[in-house]
Amino acid sequence: MHAPGPSRSHEPNPAHMPVERRLGRVARRFLHPALADFVMFGLKQAWACLFGGLMLALIIGTRLTWPEDATIARYDALFIAALVIQAAFLALKLETWSEAKVIFIFHLVGTAMEIFKIRMGSWAYPEPGLIKIMGVPLFSGFMYACVGSYMARVMRIFDMAFTHFPPRWALVTLAAAIYANFFAHHVLPDIRLALFAGTVLLFGRTRIYFTPDEKPYWMPLIVAAILSSGFVFLAENIGTLTGTWLYKGQTSDEMVPLGKFGSWYLLMFVSFALVTLVHRPRTIAAPRGE
Repeated sequence: MHAPGPSRSHEPNPAHMPVERRLGRVARRFLHPALADFVMFGLKQAWACLFGGLMLALIIGTRLTWPEDATIARYDALFIAALVIQAAFLALKLETWSEAKVIFIFHLVGTAMEIFKIRMGSWAYPEPGLIKIMGVPLFSGFMYACVGSYMARVMRIFDMAFTHFPPRWALVTLAAAIYANFFAHHVLPDIRLALFAGTVLLFGRTRIYFTPDEKPYWMPLIVAAILSSGFVFLAENIGTLTGTWLYKGQTSDEMVPLGKFGSWYLLMFVSFALVTLVHRPRTIAAPRGE
């Protein structure tokens, strides 16, 4: 998290101002301003990934407590719980309808990939369940949707703006190539090294300006993608540790292969492209000297 950048051009979403400003005032009262911003950064990040956090809690909780002779399978219960969470978010206005559209798109994109990857033997869902499509439990689509929910919410909650943002067609083209490679590399040469280079070529200069409380800070977008990939990689390990899904040749006491970190890094850009189709990113002029 770097030194403050240019001031915001407009106030944050009014629906979130009261809670955020109240928390910010309390933090500044007891903490050094820089530490208060760091605390607010953590709280807002946790708030942004609420959907994903709840899903991980359900995965762990059901793994520890779900009876083997239960009337409903654990996978089916996870899907129903995800629907309830989604409905509650909308009813409590914790999520906008635009963000719900993002989640729906992610569910479709994620489920399509799950169907293909299971057919190719890349990973498997070892438990029974009724709510499935071609062997894929439908709760799995919500795991991709959690990433979409986080991205849409974090852009709004932090009032994000971007400098040196590439043309939208370039981002969409890169995202389409990344998504296609996840399918094509089973029969064609894997071009992920070229795709890694493409992310740096397009976004190497891009900065994200974000506001934890009152002062804006900036971070290179590439760094943000790497950090986000790390948290998703951690979630993947929680999923396999609980036996909810397993990669080919993996047992529940083994870590997810490190190569999956790179896969999630690339998927961050697919996710970002999908989010920008619903939420156009706010771009600002780069400050002098950037």
